[in-house]
Amino acid sequence: MRHFIYTLLFLFVPFIMQGQIQPRGRTSEGSQSVEEQPKEEKAKPPISDYKIITVSNDTTFVDTTLTIVEDYRFNYLRKDRFELLPFSNVGQTYNRLSYEFERKNLLPEFGARARHFNFFEVEDVDYYRVPTPFTELFFRTVFEQGQVLDAFFTVNTSPNLNFSVAYKGMRSLGKYQHILTSTGNFRATVNYYTPNEKYHLKTHFVSQDLMNEENGGLNELSLEQYLAGEEEIEDRSRLDVNFEDAQSTLFGKRFYLDHRFYLNGAGETENFFVRHKLNFSDKEYLYEQGSAHELFGPAYETSGLRDETSLENVYNEASLNYSSDLFGEIGFKGGLTNYNYGYNSTLDLETGYIANRLKGDIISVGGNYAKTIGDFKFHADGMINVSGDFEGNYLQAGLSYSLLEDIRTLVTVSTSSQAPNFNFLLYQSDYVNYNWQNNFSNVSTQKLDFAVVSPRFFNLNVEYTRMANYAFFGLNQENQVRPMQYDETVNYVRAKAEKEFVFGKFAFNNTLLYQKVLDGASVLNVPDFITRNSLYYQDHWFQKALYLQTGFTFNYFSNYHMNAYDPVLSEFYVQNQQEMDGFPRVDFFFNGKIRQARIFFKLEQVHTLLTGNDNFSAPLYPYRDFGVRFGLLWNFFL
Repeated sequence: MRHFIYTLLFLFVPFIMQGQIQPRGRTSEGSQSVEEQPKEEKAKPPISDYKIITVSNDTTFVDTTLTIVEDYRFNYLRKDRFELLPFSNVGQTYNRLSYEFERKNLLPEFGARARHFNFFEVEDVDYYRVPTPFTELFFRTVFEQGQVLDAFFTVNTSPNLNFSVAYKGMRSLGKYQHILTSTGNFRATVNYYTPNEKYHLKTHFVSQDLMNEENGGLNELSLEQYLAGEEEIEDRSRLDVNFEDAQSTLFGKRFYLDHRFYLNGAGETENFFVRHKLNFSDKEYLYEQGSAHELFGPAYETSGLRDETSLENVYNEASLNYSSDLFGEIGFKGGLTNYNYGYNSTLDLETGYIANRLKGDIISVGGNYAKTIGDFKFHADGMINVSGDFEGNYLQAGLSYSLLEDIRTLVTVSTSSQAPNFNFLLYQSDYVNYNWQNNFSNVSTQKLDFAVVSPRFFNLNVEYTRMANYAFFGLNQENQVRPMQYDETVNYVRAKAEKEFVFGKFAFNNTLLYQKVLDGASVLNVPDFITRNSLYYQDHWFQKALYLQTGFTFNYFSNYHMNAYDPVLSEFYVQNQQEMDGFPRVDFFFNGKIRQARIFFKLEQVHTLLTGNDNFSAPLYPYRDFGVRFGLLWNFFL
């Protein structure tokens, strides 16, 4: 990977330098020469000119403000973790407190979902257009011997050609034995359009490796000591764990291309355009263990266990689209997927024959439509598999309406049918109990979503989800983890509200979520209530040279049967034997902004200095203790 990054820099730097330096004496259209233009007349481009463009062409711009939302996102994932419960070390997995079943996949997904929280999918990679070179540096401390660093650079070598390159690296030893984490995410993008704006191209390459040492959680004696709060185990490294010789790693590489050609040029009132998307991805999950452990049952090998699962996927999609003010935008599309999932050997067991590969080709067709009429906006998108071994389809339609200037409502209806993930259908392992091949039915999902978005008043989101043939990992009668399918219907409703109150220099930010599994509570475990409340002070200090926010954030969720973690699969599984207590989490923060630099300082779990800590992220896996964390987010505009 290091040689690859050096090669990219070697190739890009000459173009970057050439695109940013004008020859002396020459002028671009409508500007003075470099020698003639006085320094004081060079105005900095407005921040709104630094565009961020998603894969679906939604456009925002670089945000350099300091808000409470930025504090919520200042973490390893760089996302709001309101519905996630982190494990004790940075870079480990997260237990889910709530679910959003938004599925638009026609094929099964790769397994090891517990290792995917920091995995950059296609929709997680953005593209850019900037008037001057732009750099962002993200840094945050971790738990013992390491740090999180995310470095990003983008430049337009010409008004219509942009390059970006980024690398996010993390290493953390952790407080407990054998939970070292080490991850790396490399991203490179190109955003280009021709001067006549008829041809547009977005492409990216990502390479990722996410490694966690696995210890199986606390053993029986350590669990008793932890719950009793014994003084001698305040140094958490003294607690014994189930094993210290295993690690799991998720590898991934992807090349993605999305380009389109407009007959009349982008932005014209009436237009035809053709579009092609290519997604070539390669994933591999590797579980290694020095010797077999009784926690997972008997094994074919007593030492040197190595489970390796891979997936190669190539997806091509072509579409023909027409847009006009009268008819809106209409598109017809077709896709071809080639997939190859599995292992290098077959298994002939007493219980049956287990193949080594699931591979084949899938042909799919679909369409999309979008139309704006006054304050109403309608969109619909759908596809269906018409050929291949996997049946699948999805259809999503949404209608939004602007009631007032600052109140928008949105109703979305979606339905989908998709096979369970590949590791439900086929899995091989050196552990005897982790070998299976299943012929599961498709998971059928229907969802109704109603949202109100109003920065002035409140944000509200209400969702109702109905699922048939819900697939999950659970425990069989022998207490072994197995893929399962629920033969009844799951009905799940949730409502989430957000509102901030401001009183002079003080603010009170609130996020509340209520949810209920109406049918199927034995297979979908969630707490009924989740809340986050931040009370903080904000003001400018030192003649407005420093803008600061400081206060407390309180998090809480109610009691529920928390999912357990299986390190062999890197999956969570449903357990109904032990109800885990909900618990509060209180953090003190002091954040400041100086020009384009934002500095974050936090005392995590500050209340445990008085109450102690006997809480869990999952059964056998303790939650985080008190910790001091700090970091910065620095933007550079050249």
